[in-house]
Amino acid sequence: MSDIESLSQQAGKSKRPLILVAPRYEKSDPCVKMPEPLAPEETAATVFLDAILAAGGLPLVMPLTDDDDVLAEMVAMADGIAVPGGQDVSPKMWGDERAYDESLLCPLRDAFEYRLIRAALASHTPLFTTCRGTQMLNVALGGTLCMDVPGMKPVDGMVLWRHAHILSDPAHPVEVKAGSLLERALGGYTTVQANSSHHCCVDRLGEGVELVARATDGVPEGIEVPGERFCLGVQWHPEYTWTKMETDFNLWKAFVNAAAER
Repeated sequence: MSDIESLSQQAGKSKRPLILVAPRYEKSDPCVKMPEPLAPEETAATVFLDAILAAGGLPLVMPLTDDDDVLAEMVAMADGIAVPGGQDVSPKMWGDERAYDESLLCPLRDAFEYRLIRAALASHTPLFTTCRGTQMLNVALGGTLCMDVPGMKPVDGMVLWRHAHILSDPAHPVEVKAGSLLERALGGYTTVQANSSHHCCVDRLGEGVELVARATDGVPEGIEVPGERFCLGVQWHPEYTWTKMETDFNLWKAFVNAAAER
């Protein structure tokens, strides 16, 4: 066997699973430093990409596209797909036509992620979602969202935890359903701590979706689709805390491992 053939075999054995990452979409307003309007950016948070790399995956940020053929080609090449947080999902996605602050929405992401999630499920590609991504997973399967977490009624005997603007540290406990994929992905824990930065959450569950975690105040924190080998969504942001919290790093490793076994 030649040295080149040997190196090729070694590379094949250590091949990282390809994880496609749905992009965030950001616009910058003109300012003194840059008076000309810049093109919108399709990006990913460095902590999100770093978490996938550390877990053994190879992250690739997707382009936002409305071309179904391009989307199909990207999904076909993926070993796993991750959908991150960001803007609110439009209530119009489930037929709610009441007025809503348009500045909080991103129609481009709504349209793209809906089709991406449906394609991932149709191809049984391992899927991991966080925050907005988890909300879109529920909506893509026919569910609805609560758009006002601060206005929710907590469970008896509790007040609502703070659910906004806490990314780098734990914000509250989360109770996890025993026997769920989420419990296994966390490393066998049924009570964990999580950060929190959201004002929307899952409400009516979509078809085939199971609620598998709540904060101790009752706010939904985790969903999965039991009919899939790996389809998991958490409301929190494990990309910010995986370096300090074993349970959050376990989530990334479980997802990447599922992608590697596909």
